[in-house]
Amino acid sequence: MQQFRSEHLLKCIHCGLCLQSCPTYVAEGSEADSPRGRIYLMRAVSEGRIRWEVGATEHIDRCLGCRACETACPSGVPYGYLLEIARAQVERSPARPAMQRVVKRLILNLMAQPRAFAFAIRTARLLSPLLGEGALPAPAARMLGVKGVVAQLPPVHSKRERLASVYPPQGERRGRVGLLTGCVASVLFHEVNVATIAVLQYNGFEVVIPRGQGCCGALHVHNGFPDEARRLALRLIECFERESVDAIVVNSAGCGSTMKEYHQLFACTPHEARARAFADRVRDVMEFLAEAGIRLPEHPLAGRAGEPGLVVTYHDACHLAHAQGVRRQPRDIIRSIPGVRLVELEEADMCCGSAGIYNLLQPEMASRLLQRKIERIRATGAEIVLTGNPGCLAWIAQGLRDLSQPVAIMHPVELLRSAYELHDRC
Repeated sequence: MQQFRSEHLLKCIHCGLCLQSCPTYVAEGSEADSPRGRIYLMRAVSEGRIRWEVGATEHIDRCLGCRACETACPSGVPYGYLLEIARAQVERSPARPAMQRVVKRLILNLMAQPRAFAFAIRTARLLSPLLGEGALPAPAARMLGVKGVVAQLPPVHSKRERLASVYPPQGERRGRVGLLTGCVASVLFHEVNVATIAVLQYNGFEVVIPRGQGCCGALHVHNGFPDEARRLALRLIECFERESVDAIVVNSAGCGSTMKEYHQLFACTPHEARARAFADRVRDVMEFLAEAGIRLPEHPLAGRAGEPGLVVTYHDACHLAHAQGVRRQPRDIIRSIPGVRLVELEEADMCCGSAGIYNLLQPEMASRLLQRKIERIRATGAEIVLTGNPGCLAWIAQGLRDLSQPVAIMHPVELLRSAYELHDRC
């Protein structure tokens, strides 16, 4: 089992600059639910002063893993890496009841298998009208959508829409890229993959969809199951190694951050060099397009009821802004679209509460953060909110449905595809 390294723990000087960037500290005002408080617990465990017990693990569980503290930290504390170690230790400790561990693993394994996940979502939609609020225990009720969660998710795409293996470029060929289609994303946000392919083609790139790629392991590594994450990651690496591509493009922030850090996941293993070579080629789709330069859309987008000018705002997905440092590129591309006015969102880089499966495991805190995010979005007056992560797309969409003035949500690549006036090509 991986252990903490003292040089990482001792980097934290307890200055407190991270406090106001931490969503759980802002919500609770509790030192134990702050980054430096959690690091203090990790140090205590590492030095043998305490063990992982229920009182300590609940503060680790309550962390979103958003890594906003890393952005604020002047000392370069690798908090995300420390959190992954802590969660792996917690999952193997007596503090975690065996049934909780089994259920958590089942949820993650289900989400990592697109066919099984799609079947589960369809089944949940059929069952949810038949089940009352008290018919099931709370965790099962949330999973089956008794509270309306599943019923409000985007539709599951059909087998007839399966993506091809290769998509040729339009116009002058500028390169060849591979695309991660994802597990949850491929089930719930197939249109984002379609838009990504169309935009890349329009900008002169051949797009390859490696078969059998599966899950990248992000959900597992973020939740304390690194062995399963390495198994999934190695399969993904092998799939892309068979293809000769200039870059590996990702449209999911959580997946992209993990893939860029595969060398950490495989540190001190025979696969470390392969993992690093893979990680060096990973690019978020907006990051890649900004680096390559895009073809500018020819016609301006219209706003509500055909009015000139479309007002949009942008929510920074945590693992894109804080883990990958990709902030400017999506904004630059959004601003370059004719007819679009980008209004900055207050607390744009504060977590919305989705955080992988956090909204299933910590629904009360997740809902509080969602409402805070929705209030900030409403204040912008935007017609569309843009974000680059499937978890954020699904979670924020639920909060937007309750607004009197409709606000749409989409991935930035979908807006760019609309601006190009591209029809379905997949």
